[in-house]
Amino acid sequence: MVTVEVDACGVDRRLAAGELSCPECAGVLVGWGYGRERTVRGPDEVVRLRPRRSRCVRCGVTHVLLPVVALLRRADLASVIGAALVAKAAGAGHRRIAGVLRRPTETVRGWLRCFAARAEAVRSVFTRWVRSLSPDPVMPAPVAGRWPGADAVAAIIAAARALADRFGMLELPLWDAAAGVSGGRLLAPGWPEVLINTSSP
Repeated sequence: MVTVEVDACGVDRRLAAGELSCPECAGVLVGWGYGRERTVRGPDEVVRLRPRRSRCVRCGVTHVLLPVVALLRRADLASVIGAALVAKAAGAGHRRIAGVLRRPTETVRGWLRCFAARAEAVRSVFTRWVRSLSPDPVMPAPVAGRWPGADAVAAIIAAARALADRFGMLELPLWDAAAGVSGGRLLAPGWPEVLINTSSP
């Protein structure tokens, strides 16, 4: 799976121009039909997505081109899930967040638990992005609080700012940036890969 911009015409143009590369072998991706249409819940409306599919001309692997507004295997837009993460980092409880977002309590609790379980690895990934994007990086300060995901949320916000500054984007949607950096896998199992040092001390 590869994350791409929301503009379907722009994605088609980039495929035709050979500007998208395979994450497996760096070969050129070409159009290969469409994925299954699905609905994703936005803040106030339901959005229909029918992602483009592509195929690598070198290795033959096919990839779904997921718009950056969505996360892999999630029924809500990245901005909705991100709003829950920001609210939790600010100290709100999952029931209150669910009420504000008009989502089931168990769904919101699932997002928060999933994110908190990998918070340190996520924080590390986004902190590295801040360092690589900015010549004089402003690192996020540790967040006081008991929720382990708060520092990871601060790192995501800092990385989105660094990305916007580096490429001169006036308004870069925060959670689109997070979805793009994670390849749509922000809450997916196995992302980011946690490296375990098995050597003896």
